[in-house]
Amino acid sequence: MGSSVRISWWALAIRGVAGILLGIAAFAWTGIALLVLIALFAAYLLVDGVFAIVAGIRGGSWLLTLEGALGIVVGIIALVRPGIAAVTLVYLVAVWAILSGLVELGAAYRLRRIVPNEFFLVLGGIVSIVFGILLAVNPSAGVVTIVWLFGAYMLLFGVLALALALRLRSSGAARVIGPV
Repeated sequence: MGSSVRISWWALAIRGVAGILLGIAAFAWTGIALLVLIALFAAYLLVDGVFAIVAGIRGGSWLLTLEGALGIVVGIIALVRPGIAAVTLVYLVAVWAILSGLVELGAAYRLRRIVPNEFFLVLGGIVSIVFGILLAVNPSAGVVTIVWLFGAYMLLFGVLALALALRLRSSGAARVIGPV
């Protein structure tokens, strides 16, 4: 039951170029990129909320219906007040970093009798806590950082996809990859 995977080098190249351009745009127009990401997330919340309500009503689950309604409300808030959505995301990451840092410190304390050099876990916990505090103190820097990380990811993905596309094109053997 083998199947073949067809790879069009040019389609992969287009994806790579699109990724590179999106990554550059995230760095060049950070504010616009942030608004677009928030708008896409809000649209997702709205669509997801509608489907959750439908599923909840059909399945008789008031919790799923409530989840859908909450998703729609949060989606509307994100569309109307994108700044609130961005800052809320940063605060969630900050709280997560602080709490995970505290857990890492607790784990290091418990591991000190079992594992020598638990220093790395202590250091990791401290770094997590400091990162969380820095985000909480300066959420606007956190928002920019999130957009820049997205931009860096898109640049890297784009370069790798484009490199693979060019390699596939030059190899000539990329039309069909054997059984999967």
